[in-house]
Amino acid sequence: MTVNRMLPAVLAALLSAGACATASGTPSSAPAATPAATPSVAQAPASAATPLSISDPWVKTARSGMSAAFATLVNTTGEEVTVVAASTPVSPSVELHEVVGDGGATTMRRKQGGVVIPAGGRHVLQPGGDHIMLMNVRTAIEPGAEVPFTLTLKDGRTVSFTAVAKDFAGANESYAPHE
Repeated sequence: MTVNRMLPAVLAALLSAGACATASGTPSSAPAATPAATPSVAQAPASAATPLSISDPWVKTARSGMSAAFATLVNTTGEEVTVVAASTPVSPSVELHEVVGDGGATTMRRKQGGVVIPAGGRHVLQPGGDHIMLMNVRTAIEPGAEVPFTLTLKDGRTVSFTAVAKDFAGANESYAPHE
Protein backbone atom coordinates (compact mmCIF):
# COMPACT_ATOMS: atom_id res chain seq x y z
CA MET A 1 0.00 0.00 0.00
CA THR A 2 2.77 2.45 0.85
CA VAL A 3 4.33 2.00 -2.60
CA ASN A 4 1.04 2.86 -4.31
CA ARG A 5 0.78 6.11 -2.32
CA MET A 6 4.40 7.12 -2.96
CA LEU A 7 4.39 6.40 -6.71
CA PRO A 8 2.35 9.50 -7.66
CA ALA A 9 4.62 11.72 -5.55
CA VAL A 10 7.81 10.23 -7.09
CA LEU A 11 6.42 10.61 -10.64
CA ALA A 12 5.46 14.23 -9.93
CA ALA A 13 8.97 14.96 -8.61
CA LEU A 14 10.60 13.34 -11.67
CA LEU A 15 8.37 15.24 -14.10
CA SER A 16 9.11 18.49 -12.30
CA ALA A 17 12.89 17.88 -12.46
CA GLY A 18 12.64 17.03 -16.17
CA ALA A 19 10.84 20.28 -16.90
CA CYS A 20 13.78 22.22 -15.44
CA ALA A 21 16.42 20.39 -17.48
CA THR A 22 18.38 22.31 -20.10
CA ALA A 23 19.15 21.09 -23.61
CA SER A 24 22.26 19.36 -22.27
CA GLY A 25 20.10 17.34 -19.89
CA THR A 26 21.43 18.92 -16.70
CA PRO A 27 18.98 20.38 -14.19
CA SER A 28 18.64 24.14 -14.16
CA SER A 29 16.59 26.54 -12.12
CA ALA A 30 17.03 29.32 -14.69
CA PRO A 31 14.49 29.70 -17.48
CA ALA A 32 15.61 28.43 -20.88
CA ALA A 33 17.16 31.06 -23.13
CA THR A 34 15.36 31.87 -26.33
CA PRO A 35 17.22 31.37 -29.62
CA ALA A 36 17.19 35.12 -30.27
CA ALA A 37 18.90 35.83 -26.95
CA THR A 38 21.63 33.22 -27.42
CA PRO A 39 23.18 33.30 -30.90
CA SER A 40 24.48 30.00 -32.19
CA VAL A 41 26.75 29.02 -35.03
CA ALA A 42 23.77 27.81 -37.03
CA GLN A 43 22.10 31.22 -36.70
CA ALA A 44 25.23 33.24 -37.56
CA PRO A 45 25.28 34.62 -41.09
CA ALA A 46 27.43 32.63 -43.53
CA SER A 47 29.70 35.66 -43.90
CA ALA A 48 30.78 35.39 -40.25
CA ALA A 49 32.49 32.08 -40.99
CA THR A 50 33.80 33.00 -44.45
CA PRO A 51 34.35 36.73 -44.85
CA LEU A 52 35.53 36.38 -48.46
CA SER A 53 34.35 34.42 -51.42
CA ILE A 54 36.81 33.88 -54.24
CA SER A 55 35.58 33.86 -57.83
CA ASP A 56 37.41 32.94 -61.04
CA PRO A 57 40.76 32.06 -59.42
CA TRP A 58 43.61 31.15 -61.75
CA VAL A 59 47.39 31.00 -61.63
CA LYS A 60 49.94 31.54 -64.39
CA THR A 61 51.78 28.38 -65.44
CA ALA A 62 55.51 28.25 -64.67
CA ARG A 63 58.22 25.62 -64.58
CA SER A 64 60.21 27.59 -62.00
CA GLY A 65 61.00 31.18 -61.05
CA MET A 66 58.04 33.54 -60.69
CA SER A 67 54.32 33.18 -61.26
CA ALA A 68 51.20 35.02 -60.17
CA ALA A 69 47.65 34.21 -59.10
CA PHE A 70 44.54 36.19 -59.91
CA ALA A 71 40.89 36.18 -58.80
CA THR A 72 38.06 38.39 -57.66
CA LEU A 73 37.82 38.73 -53.87
CA VAL A 74 34.26 39.38 -52.72
CA ASN A 75 33.69 40.66 -49.19
CA THR A 76 30.59 38.92 -47.83
CA THR A 77 30.49 41.01 -44.63
CA GLY A 78 29.33 44.44 -43.61
CA GLU A 79 32.87 45.42 -42.56
CA GLU A 80 36.10 46.10 -44.42
CA VAL A 81 38.31 43.00 -44.82
CA THR A 82 42.08 43.19 -45.33
CA VAL A 83 44.16 40.37 -46.80
CA VAL A 84 47.68 40.65 -45.34
CA ALA A 85 49.37 37.48 -46.64
CA ALA A 86 49.03 34.51 -48.96
CA SER A 87 50.64 31.10 -49.16
CA THR A 88 50.76 28.05 -51.44
CA PRO A 89 52.71 24.81 -51.29
CA VAL A 90 54.21 25.39 -54.76
CA SER A 91 56.25 28.42 -53.63
CA PRO A 92 58.19 29.13 -50.43
CA SER A 93 57.84 32.89 -50.95
CA VAL A 94 54.46 34.49 -51.70
CA GLU A 95 53.70 38.20 -51.56
CA LEU A 96 50.75 40.48 -52.24
CA HIS A 97 51.79 42.78 -55.09
CA GLU A 98 50.63 45.84 -56.95
CA VAL A 99 51.71 47.22 -60.30
CA VAL A 100 52.54 50.91 -60.48
CA GLY A 101 53.37 53.08 -63.45
CA ASP A 102 56.36 55.40 -63.55
CA GLY A 103 56.95 57.43 -66.72
CA GLY A 104 55.46 54.82 -69.04
CA ALA A 105 57.16 51.82 -67.42
CA THR A 106 55.36 49.57 -65.00
CA THR A 107 56.88 48.01 -61.93
CA MET A 108 55.45 45.52 -59.50
CA ARG A 109 56.14 45.80 -55.79
CA ARG A 110 54.88 44.52 -52.46
CA LYS A 111 51.50 46.05 -51.63
CA GLN A 112 51.95 47.91 -48.35
CA GLY A 113 49.10 47.37 -45.90
CA GLY A 114 47.69 44.40 -47.83
CA VAL A 115 44.65 44.22 -50.07
CA VAL A 116 41.62 46.01 -48.64
CA ILE A 117 38.17 44.86 -49.73
CA PRO A 118 35.40 47.29 -48.72
CA ALA A 119 32.31 46.10 -46.85
CA GLY A 120 30.08 44.24 -49.28
CA GLY A 121 32.52 45.09 -52.08
CA ARG A 122 34.99 43.35 -54.32
CA HIS A 123 38.62 43.64 -55.30
CA VAL A 124 39.97 42.26 -58.56
CA LEU A 125 43.41 40.65 -58.64
CA GLN A 126 44.45 40.83 -62.30
CA PRO A 127 47.44 40.93 -64.64
CA GLY A 128 48.84 44.45 -64.67
CA GLY A 129 47.26 45.23 -61.28
CA ASP A 130 47.10 43.80 -57.80
CA HIS A 131 47.97 40.10 -57.66
CA ILE A 132 49.41 37.27 -55.56
CA MET A 133 53.10 36.88 -56.49
CA LEU A 134 54.77 33.48 -56.26
CA MET A 135 58.56 33.66 -56.15
CA ASN A 136 61.02 30.79 -56.36
CA VAL A 137 58.36 28.38 -57.61
CA ARG A 138 59.66 24.95 -56.56
CA THR A 139 56.99 22.77 -58.16
CA ALA A 140 56.17 23.19 -61.85
CA ILE A 141 52.72 24.68 -62.39
CA GLU A 142 51.39 22.88 -65.46
CA PRO A 143 48.29 23.90 -67.48
CA GLY A 144 45.13 22.60 -65.82
CA ALA A 145 46.82 21.96 -62.46
CA GLU A 146 44.80 22.84 -59.38
CA VAL A 147 46.94 24.91 -57.01
CA PRO A 148 45.82 25.44 -53.39
CA PHE A 149 46.14 28.89 -51.79
CA THR A 150 45.47 30.27 -48.34
CA LEU A 151 44.85 33.95 -47.68
CA THR A 152 45.52 35.35 -44.20
CA LEU A 153 43.32 38.22 -43.05
CA LYS A 154 44.28 41.08 -40.76
CA ASP A 155 42.20 39.57 -37.93
CA GLY A 156 44.05 36.24 -38.22
CA ARG A 157 41.32 34.27 -40.00
CA THR A 158 42.23 32.38 -43.16
CA VAL A 159 40.41 31.71 -46.41
CA SER A 160 41.46 28.85 -48.69
CA PHE A 161 40.78 28.36 -52.38
CA THR A 162 42.09 26.45 -55.38
CA ALA A 163 43.26 28.17 -58.58
CA VAL A 164 43.43 26.50 -61.97
CA ALA A 165 46.72 26.92 -63.87
CA LYS A 166 46.54 28.64 -67.27
CA ASP A 167 49.15 29.59 -69.86
CA PHE A 168 49.47 33.37 -70.03
CA ALA A 169 52.12 35.38 -71.90
CA GLY A 170 51.53 38.69 -70.10
CA ALA A 171 52.24 39.92 -66.57
CA ASN A 172 55.96 40.29 -67.15
CA GLU A 173 56.48 43.56 -65.31
CA SER A 174 59.84 44.29 -63.68
CA TYR A 175 60.07 43.66 -59.97
CA ALA A 176 61.21 46.26 -57.42
CA PRO A 177 61.42 44.26 -54.18
CA HIS A 178 62.47 47.15 -51.92
CA GLU A 179 59.96 49.78 -52.99
